[in-house]
Amino acid sequence: MKVIFLENVKGKGNKGEVKNVSEGYARNFLFPKSLAVEANKGNMKQLEIKKKGEEKKAEEVRDQANNLKETIENLNIELKAKSGEGGRLFGSITSKQIAQALKQKDIKVDKRKIELNEPIRTLGYTDVPIKLHPKVTAVLKVHVTEQ
Repeated sequence: MKVIFLENVKGKGNKGEVKNVSEGYARNFLFPKSLAVEANKGNMKQLEIKKKGEEKKAEEVRDQANNLKETIENLNIELKAKSGEGGRLFGSITSKQIAQALKQKDIKVDKRKIELNEPIRTLGYTDVPIKLHPKVTAVLKVHVTEQ
């Protein structure tokens, strides 16, 4: 029997997939728990409409990420820190501090999206990648100056 999965079912299928399962499994387990519906013409049409809506929504999210990328790449964040000899900082600049500086410029970015392998420990300019979307990454210029 062909069914359309409404939820992820471990070992059987993921949400939105159409698969063949045994009739007893479908009628006794999947249907009563609302994990799947029978793959008839009406349900297949609904699945197509739902997929088109999700694709359109995903495209809008990606467009918003591209707009934010342009804004971020035109920015230049300046952070101040205490430093010692040779331009070495006493502390370090972390992704949390960069996220707070962006927030002051009315740009909300989660600190976990800032891909800083290790904290910034020197004065000067540093390019910091920010992952806004799985396919969109912006590069922010961070200028660390002496306090």
